Amino acid sequence: MYKKLNILDEKDKRLRLISDDVSFPFAEKEKNIIEKAMKELKLSQIEEYSEKYDLRPGMGLAAIQLGIKKRWFVLVEETTEDGDEEQSFKNYFFANPKIVSSSEEKIYAEAGEGCLSVNRDVEGIVPRCARVTIEAYDINGKKFKIRLREDMAIAAQHEIDHLNGILFYDHIDKKNPFKDAKLYRPI
Repeated sequence: MYKKLNILDEKDKRLRLISDDVSFPFAEKEKNIIEKAMKELKLSQIEEYSEKYDLRPGMGLAAIQLGIKKRWFVLVEETTEDGDEEQSFKNYFFANPKIVSSSEEKIYAEAGEGCLSVNRDVEGIVPRCARVTIEAYDINGKKFKIRLREDMAIAAQHEIDHLNGILFYDHIDKKNPFKDAKLYRPI
């Protein structure tokens, strides 16, 4: 039987903490948690397993959402092409991430942004950069740079916010949740 991760709920004050920089090497226990987080994100995106294990679909998870106050997060992107028989995925790991450049163009998730720590629908738009370049370290402590676009850029910005104690709905105007929507491109 698959045992789900214990993801903190938005009411947990730890989600508002600013995470500490990662130091290398990672302990085996933490590497196992990282692998488990990637596996759960993958399973959550496969309808059969999402239903079987009662997983909410997600593509990103920050360490702080698991109660670990360290600056790392994982993303799992579905890479299946149209016509492929089986779903395929790519895993990303970021330690001590920094956005080193970003586009002027802003976008937002048209269906609304969600979060595995927020177990409710939140109306409104969250303006994000359409493209970001991130400098980070991989699980072995090797520095890398990656450029992300569209939904992956949104996901990375969302997870970096978590590392700084920010939840996505902090970006939504409380009085006018769809304020300036026409200034941004929906995806």
